[in-house]
Amino acid sequence: MLRTRQLVSRSFSSVAFPPLPSTPTPPFPGEYPSAKVATEYPGPRSVALGKEMESMQQAAAVHFFVDYTASKGNYIVDVDGNRYLDVYGQIASLPIGYNHPKIHAAIQDPKNLAILSQRPCLGILPPADWSNMLETTLGKTQPPGLSEITTLMCGSCANENAFKAVFIWYQTKSRGGKPPSELDLQSCMHNEAPGSPALSILSFQGGFHGRLLGCLSATHSKAIHKVDIPAMDWPVAPFPKLKYPLDAYAAENAKEEARCLDYVESILKLHNVTKNATSEIAGIVVEPIQAEGGDNHASPSFFRQLRKLAQDYEVAFIVDEVQTGGGSTGKFWAHEHWELDNAPDLVSFSKKMQTGGYYAKPDFRPNETYRIFNTWMGDPAKMIQLQAFVDVLQSDNLLENTKLAGDYLHAGLQKLADQYPGILSNVRGVGTYLAIDFPSPELRDLAVNRLRQVGLQSGGCGDRSLRFRPSLIFQPKHALETLELIDHVCNGLLR
Repeated sequence: MLRTRQLVSRSFSSVAFPPLPSTPTPPFPGEYPSAKVATEYPGPRSVALGKEMESMQQAAAVHFFVDYTASKGNYIVDVDGNRYLDVYGQIASLPIGYNHPKIHAAIQDPKNLAILSQRPCLGILPPADWSNMLETTLGKTQPPGLSEITTLMCGSCANENAFKAVFIWYQTKSRGGKPPSELDLQSCMHNEAPGSPALSILSFQGGFHGRLLGCLSATHSKAIHKVDIPAMDWPVAPFPKLKYPLDAYAAENAKEEARCLDYVESILKLHNVTKNATSEIAGIVVEPIQAEGGDNHASPSFFRQLRKLAQDYEVAFIVDEVQTGGGSTGKFWAHEHWELDNAPDLVSFSKKMQTGGYYAKPDFRPNETYRIFNTWMGDPAKMIQLQAFVDVLQSDNLLENTKLAGDYLHAGLQKLADQYPGILSNVRGVGTYLAIDFPSPELRDLAVNRLRQVGLQSGGCGDRSLRFRPSLIFQPKHALETLELIDHVCNGLLR
């Protein structure tokens, strides 16, 4: 049986971390003082429940089964009573921690009972206050220049429909604004041109945009996501592979980014100018930080030049903020760090936003109804949670807190990398959206397992990276606890 978190961490610390800075964010009411693990990981009840689940569905990905009633703030509690500091945040989708009182109050408010009791078809039968709900939630977080708000279900759904909106825009533009012709309508029913045009979305190696059929043709992070699934013949460009620390490799990184931009332009020329390819490119999709692919970064200059290429070749520029959006980088939208002169054409969102969807410029609203449509078009119940998140974000200064906690965690991770050069490297990120590398996939996976054994719920990305995706209430004191636990595990890996 493992000792509790307090005995494990406080009894050993090989790194002297700096004093904790003060934060403007109030402490989470009634939050646990620290992680505490009392059984082996996974615990016996989680193991038993996993066997039950396996009799009905695939359960190999399950970390452990959760007692969501007992979970609080930054701490997730499993069914065996073990308490973990959560820096994974339900795969980056937990905005203000577990059981936040403001979310509880919103859900318990009697005026929300009708919305919570049924799920309306928003496209045809929205509630009377739907416009107000949009204005006070997604309207408050709207990226400048993008006035269209389309609500959907999840991140994959958001990107799938953003791609559709781009294709509709591209074809409408090519027809001079006219509606589809009779030939277009007839031929599309047989999956033939011109109604089913040979259009594509340019994406990047290492990118992840979802697991739905269209999104998979733009996803290139892990082979297991794509294998056995038919793919469309869409072009793929290399994404910069930067070296760290950035200031030590400025020239090499600039050359690498220029190489990738040249490659993008060569693809655009091939497809849209000489037209010696199987498709025309209607849009470019990119993540501000390639999350699933290994937390791969590029400079603001790279993205500014990429945006200009899209503009010069008259293709749509789609920024996938499903994982990066919602404040983790210290700005609400990660692409705000780029300081673009021309806003993206579309920005997709989900995860911390609780609902999926995309923002767009007015040109990307289809003229005809039912073209971007499904039964639910989102969920008003999730907008209640989003409203609470937006309110707490402002009242508790969560973006400022995220910058402070992120700076502290980043500096501490660098200290750990200096202490364990054979184990940790390539500290990178912005805000609390951080990552660090291990020398191999096997050692990374072993570290993730051992971190859970001592009370840190974390997750990997790419081949050998450990990523950090805590909620916005994650404070410097939680960062210190995280660093102590990683220190303990890394010291054990040396033995």
